[in-house]
Amino acid sequence: MRWINDHHEQLSAVRTVVFDWDGTLADSIDTIVHCMQLAATSVGLPLPADNAVRNIIGLGLAEAVAKLFPHTDGELLSATVEAYRQHYLTPGHREVTLFSGVIELLDELDRLGYLLTVATGKSRRGLDHALAESGLTSRFVATRTVDECHSKPHPQMLLELAEYTGVELNEVLMIGDGVMDMQMASNAGVAAVAVSSGAGKHHELLSEGALGCMGSVEMLDFLAGTGKPVSV
Repeated sequence: MRWINDHHEQLSAVRTVVFDWDGTLADSIDTIVHCMQLAATSVGLPLPADNAVRNIIGLGLAEAVAKLFPHTDGELLSATVEAYRQHYLTPGHREVTLFSGVIELLDELDRLGYLLTVATGKSRRGLDHALAESGLTSRFVATRTVDECHSKPHPQMLLELAEYTGVELNEVLMIGDGVMDMQMASNAGVAAVAVSSGAGKHHELLSEGALGCMGSVEMLDFLAGTGKPVSV
């Protein structure tokens, strides 16, 4: 991955790593697409295409539904949001599946002294459930969701996480699978690396300013070779 050498100095300054959740740490994109399609069908809306749903992943749920069905009245949008929640929280969809190598990667980054955080379009309830189900609650020093912050691509999540962890913006690295993750990083003035394991396409992610694009977070082990940050 030649881009790592090209950006070695920039990457070596990183102290706080911010992960997106769905499609980055958790293999959940297909579940989100399926549940949104079930929700639409259950309230009588047209079945959205897979790509259409993928393109709104990262937004808060209400904002995502409104963008997916722009000519729908508020009452029906609210019903769609509630239907999605009900489908997503059924036993068959509640199980959290992490991508290969996630736990080992987090262990190594934590050992090296990186401050690990999460910025996600999930609700606080949804993220807390996912963290508990996956056993990762204690792995992150801070998390931000759309219940506390503006939805992506607004920079608020990243700005708050930088402030909370006591680092400068040039010491923050965003890791995400969606175009909105890259746009949020750009809006906040922080570096971003993309993974193609989720919603975004390789060329789209690079065009939005990602330093590079990898197949999955398992390949983030290159951070071990960029210089150890000082633990806080």
